[in-house]
Amino acid sequence: MKQTIIKLIFYKSYTMGFSYAIIGLASLAVMLMACRQNNGGKETAKKAGADSAAAFLLRKDTVNKQVTFPAELVPLERAEIFAKVSGYVGTLKVDIGDKVSRNQLLAVLEAPETVANYSQANADVQTARSKYLGSLDAYKRIVNAAKVEGTVAAGELEKARSLMMADSAALNAARSKTNAFAQLKNYLTIRAPFSGIVTQRNVDPGTLVSAGNPRPLLVVENISTLRLRVPVPESYTAAGMETPTIHFTVDAQPDVTYQAVLSRKAGALNLANRTETWEFLFKNSNNQLKSGMFANAVLNLGRKAPTFLVPASAVATSLEKHFVIRLKDGKAEWVDVRNGISVGDKMEIFGNLSENDTLLMRATDEIKAGTALVPKLPEP
Repeated sequence: MKQTIIKLIFYKSYTMGFSYAIIGLASLAVMLMACRQNNGGKETAKKAGADSAAAFLLRKDTVNKQVTFPAELVPLERAEIFAKVSGYVGTLKVDIGDKVSRNQLLAVLEAPETVANYSQANADVQTARSKYLGSLDAYKRIVNAAKVEGTVAAGELEKARSLMMADSAALNAARSKTNAFAQLKNYLTIRAPFSGIVTQRNVDPGTLVSAGNPRPLLVVENISTLRLRVPVPESYTAAGMETPTIHFTVDAQPDVTYQAVLSRKAGALNLANRTETWEFLFKNSNNQLKSGMFANAVLNLGRKAPTFLVPASAVATSLEKHFVIRLKDGKAEWVDVRNGISVGDKMEIFGNLSENDTLLMRATDEIKAGTALVPKLPEP
């Protein structure tokens, strides 16, 4: 194109004279200058576009999220009833599904040797008591006789006193032994520890039971109130609840929503799965729910104060850490962060950051620290 313009100008100069040739050369110089400036501007723009990166200004925002966690319903109280002494099941008063009240008789065991030991201990108490009364009376007589000087030797008086004291100790020992056998005899009668319902029965009349049985005789549960236990992951344990009441559903009735109230938190993490147990109470007045059911609990969680929220793409993950890339003085800088609660396509982060920091929209370990970049911020 340049050669064509030059030929045209020389042709006109030849036909129109020298003055026109000067004018043509001047025009040619201006055109060439403009072309060079245009090409240089395109190269500069291209270079600037290669070194720019999408970025945003860091802002704090409120964090509120509705999260669903798996949960389990357990009874408020549960007792596995074992036999304290060996014996045979004589009478069984209840069966599974029966409602029982506190101290209600559940079963009676038969153990003839336990009853015989108790009777023998009672007889030993009577013997020891009679012996003690005899030695006590003898000691009192000697004491009265010793009032007359020279009647009783000092050794005899001390001997009578020692015998009386020994018989008194023997009587107390016999009574203690009787109380122990009486307690064992009471263990033959099994009563309900609290009001509830019998959920298991593993014996029948005539079954031999002992303290070493692996399975309980009966299981009693109080299901008038159920505990809804929710394992909350570590990242959510510091979040607060908008209200102490939550909603949950169970697989048996997926179309029915129930409510439970926060009762307590474990206060420590389960080292096996890094969760904290939050316990909610549900009034199971109509026994519509059963213990052992699995549930889906919906919790509305949030932070008490605003925190940093960034697009998920702004957080890069390596084998060692999580980090974002901050632009400071036109250069990239890696900043270590800890992830918090994810809210939609955004992620809560914690680290050495300040509001209005310029962060890259997409962080990657391919952008090394110290790389010169021009931030491309979104239009307001």
